[in-house]
Amino acid sequence: MTNDPTTTPGSAPHAVPQPDTARLRRHVEFLAAEPRGRLRAPRGMERAETYVHDQLTAAGWLVQRRPFDVRWQIGSTDRHGHRALALKPRLHRRLRGANLVATLPGPGNGPAVVVGAHLDSVSGSPGADDNASGVAVVLETARLLAEAPMPARVVLAVFDMEELGLIGARQAARELAADGGVRGMICLESVGYFADELGTQKLPAGFERVFPEASAAVRAGGHRGDFTLVVHRRSSTAAARMWQQAAAAASTSLPALLLRDPRPDGPLGLLIGLAVPPLNHLGRSDHAPFWNRGIPALMLTDTANFRNPHYHRSTDVPRTLDYDRLTAVTAATALTALSWPEPERLAGSRP
Repeated sequence: MTNDPTTTPGSAPHAVPQPDTARLRRHVEFLAAEPRGRLRAPRGMERAETYVHDQLTAAGWLVQRRPFDVRWQIGSTDRHGHRALALKPRLHRRLRGANLVATLPGPGNGPAVVVGAHLDSVSGSPGADDNASGVAVVLETARLLAEAPMPARVVLAVFDMEELGLIGARQAARELAADGGVRGMICLESVGYFADELGTQKLPAGFERVFPEASAAVRAGGHRGDFTLVVHRRSSTAAARMWQQAAAAASTSLPALLLRDPRPDGPLGLLIGLAVPPLNHLGRSDHAPFWNRGIPALMLTDTANFRNPHYHRSTDVPRTLDYDRLTAVTAATALTALSWPEPERLAGSRP
């Protein structure tokens, strides 16, 4: 297969520039210089937010800062040391934060494809992988899309308070759905850590029983943490395959493992997750509020704590990431955002 990342197999070609590996590294190094969060590291959060705003503006995007003030939200804790914070419920009496939402100048009519990542880290962690890596991909995608044809409206979103329980993404999903609709969403969650050694990829408890095919693929690869996991549902199967093909075209060293969440989009999927605990791991990031609103979405991830020994620790620093593979993640993400399949293709209809 060609290594030219300017075309997407199975779709109309789109010309986009090559992602810049050095830029991605600089973004991660700036963002992960210190912890960032509204409650425990506000100075670092303000510094990071200003940087993201300035980078998006410099790339030609119109950036809105959308504050929110919410009360009595069920979420999680961002205290340093917890290994699976999203699974530790907490009731927040009041939270005040802000998302950044960016669009390109122009008519911008019709439903959008949203590309998003969360900006905050947990207390005490600089969060290079979780999630400066995801934000860096959003920033580099902004540069690529600003110079590419735009057959569909794309919105970039940088979410606040993911570590507190997807608080910012909940607000953004509601607002963006009301703004003009969302036809698809790509969530970048911890996408920069890879390990080629045998036995570096772990699986959640009960995973092999619920997802035997994906588990077999991991076993066949020697439990190497050398792939990007693409979590999707039936509504986003075509988009997941598109991302997988684009990643293969961008780099022979970035396999993508597709994992279908069997739940339906909408509130019913959320309720089913309560009855099948292994499924909860598939909704641990900012794509989940979009799923809950019936919006097709992908989560791209290196699987975080199931691979990365630095997850939620002070050692989650920029030098631990693989920037060549992060470059391929960016190329595949930009192409998928440009070429997101039409609804009838998602539904399996034929021309």
